[in-house]
Amino acid sequence: MMSVTIKDVAKNANVSIATVSRVLAGKKEAYSLATEKRVHKAIQELGYKKNKAAVELVTMKSNVIAILVSTPKTNFAMKIIESIQKNAYKKDLSVIILFVGDNDEETQIKALNTVIERPVKGILLISVELCGDAINLLKNSGISNVFVSTAMSKESKFVSSDDFKIGYEATKFLIHKGHKKIGLSSLEVDKFIGQQRVAGYLSALKDHHIPQNDDWIFDGDYSYESGVASMQYYASQTDITAVIGASDLAAIGIINTAQKLDINVPDQLAVISIDGTYLVDIVSPRITSVTQSFYNMGETALKMLFSKGNESSHIYTSFQIDERESS
Repeated sequence: MMSVTIKDVAKNANVSIATVSRVLAGKKEAYSLATEKRVHKAIQELGYKKNKAAVELVTMKSNVIAILVSTPKTNFAMKIIESIQKNAYKKDLSVIILFVGDNDEETQIKALNTVIERPVKGILLISVELCGDAINLLKNSGISNVFVSTAMSKESKFVSSDDFKIGYEATKFLIHKGHKKIGLSSLEVDKFIGQQRVAGYLSALKDHHIPQNDDWIFDGDYSYESGVASMQYYASQTDITAVIGASDLAAIGIINTAQKLDINVPDQLAVISIDGTYLVDIVSPRITSVTQSFYNMGETALKMLFSKGNESSHIYTSFQIDERESS
């Protein structure tokens, strides 16, 4: 016979898992007396036994934090996870990691329910944009959370680079190199990060009196394959002389495809990537990059997870442009 879980109790009492967790934790301000009685009745009827995780929740001594990360199409998340783990261990915190798919609401909800049921001390969401009911599930859980490398809204806590500035500075760098026809490749233009980078890119063009051309912006998903597709498009449909790859992998896809098309990088096409992971140094030519502070991002997010209410809930970490051989 399978053991009874918090999920079973919630179903029996006709309440959410988060509500059961709050009742077990004794957070009386978060539920009514009627709800409390219903939950305890369900616990008795089902014979629910507290496991270690439930005991941690009741005593408020959980030392576990959860990392939720989207299915990777780029490689930067590993540096953030490394930072979080190292700094968590220094604080005697344990870490669990769950993948939440690629903007898949069902997978996000399953992962969040797993985390809420355990329970955990806090949740860090790396490059995750929650969908639909997953947003409310996180909000109603009452668990401290921070978004890392992206932001859901102005109300959410987040640590990231300033993506508007990234778009602006990458474009300005290429303009100062003499380029006026500059592509922006492989970013999701309908998502927060993509929107910010596009806005920065367009602002830099405007400030330098360069007319914008919608054909220069290639929608994608930050992947190597997206970089390949963008370069095939640029070569056949535009006369750009420089391009910003939205990730290191996208930039590698651009460069490899340009070389197959006998387009010399950087003589005929300058390329700059956004991220600046180790990948930029193991390809030829070595890629000029907007290098983000991913390790600092993870460390800062962990601190923010346990910060008090009067501290900043929006933190932008530093970045720099490292010039190499591709520009």
